[in-house]
Amino acid sequence: MKKDAAQPLVAVLGGGAAGFFGAIACAEANPDIAVILLEKTGKLLAKVRVSGGGRCNVTHACDTPAQLVAHYPRGSRQLKAAFQQFGVAETIAWFAKRGVALKTEADGRMFPTTDSSETIARALEEAARQAGVRIVTNASVDEILPLAQGGFNLRISGSGTAQLGASLQVSQLLIATGGNPKSANYDWLRALGHHIAAPVPSLFTFNVPNSPLSELMGVSVPQARVVLAGEKLQYEGPLLVTHWGVSGPAVLKLSAWGARRLSELGYVGTALINWIPAFSEETLRPWLQQFRQDNGRKTVASNPQFGLPQRLWRNLTEQAGITAEIRWSDLPAKAQNRLLELLLRMPLAVRGKTTYKEEFVTCGGIVLDEVDLKTMQSRRVPGLYFAGEVLDIDGITGGFNFQAAWTTGFLAGRAMAKPLAVVV
Repeated sequence: MKKDAAQPLVAVLGGGAAGFFGAIACAEANPDIAVILLEKTGKLLAKVRVSGGGRCNVTHACDTPAQLVAHYPRGSRQLKAAFQQFGVAETIAWFAKRGVALKTEADGRMFPTTDSSETIARALEEAARQAGVRIVTNASVDEILPLAQGGFNLRISGSGTAQLGASLQVSQLLIATGGNPKSANYDWLRALGHHIAAPVPSLFTFNVPNSPLSELMGVSVPQARVVLAGEKLQYEGPLLVTHWGVSGPAVLKLSAWGARRLSELGYVGTALINWIPAFSEETLRPWLQQFRQDNGRKTVASNPQFGLPQRLWRNLTEQAGITAEIRWSDLPAKAQNRLLELLLRMPLAVRGKTTYKEEFVTCGGIVLDEVDLKTMQSRRVPGLYFAGEVLDIDGITGGFNFQAAWTTGFLAGRAMAKPLAVVV
């Protein structure tokens, strides 16, 4: 739909999940507003397209906002009311209305039934087109100047200026530019009077340069507990051995909950792996004693226990000093104690981190106390809104970061579609 020049103009900065959702929500709620989405790069919905290995983990099957907020290391308390307005059920319905069906996997993650992230990207782009959202790529906003009479003047650079000119005046503005690991890259938002929670990486894997598991790349266990020695940080879930260290949901979720502390530690520490979290030392020791009595003639190394992969079990027995021919009945107490220790508390010397695939999540951003989480409007600058990872909100892996993007983008878009209300 062609927009009249006299219409109020709303700008959205950022062509990702939150930006698209905000632009669409605003344009659909009020056709009398002209909505323009500005993306500084030449690519739209880049993170949507690479998410979930190219399948796009849209959200997570949680029945209530209370269940949902439990998966956010930052923002859980503040998001509860927002999720009551637009949560998982509303997200599913939004995509269904646009012809996209979602399916739930055994672990609760939800994907499009096509198993293709392009399905989600195309749905968002088509919804924006139908709503009349104007999209301009390669348009970088270098300065935001609040105007005395209300609204903002945006100073723009990049090839997008061929369409827009070097400046653009808008009545309301949604910032959905995502997270960034460098604090200096938030200076343009500080200039507007907002405070920034220091940005540090979240959702990363552990580098273990001299790992005793280095020959086991690709080996995984469905349930392991990872504990950071000397800290209160621990998480339980699937664990994957990689050529650089360890990964999988157990490590990724631990990195999210411990993002700030791990940054303070310089990503150096000892990860203790419990390969059989259903056991403690008090229960494992008598189990081993009974097993020895019942299976004394079996060799230890060639008979994996607890459902552990053969390669992992053999590695653990070798570390315990158990040779291939030793039977359970002949297992020395010292070797048994060493095996028990490795099963429950195998130490890995963590020396650094690695970004998980192409996905990057930042802990930090706009301090939430400075934003009305019902509308996403700034409490400091009327007409200024925020959505997505630019806020100090981040979730663990499993579709939670996209859900926060859909929710905050939707609420911001709907709020911008109404007459401007000053937040106090």
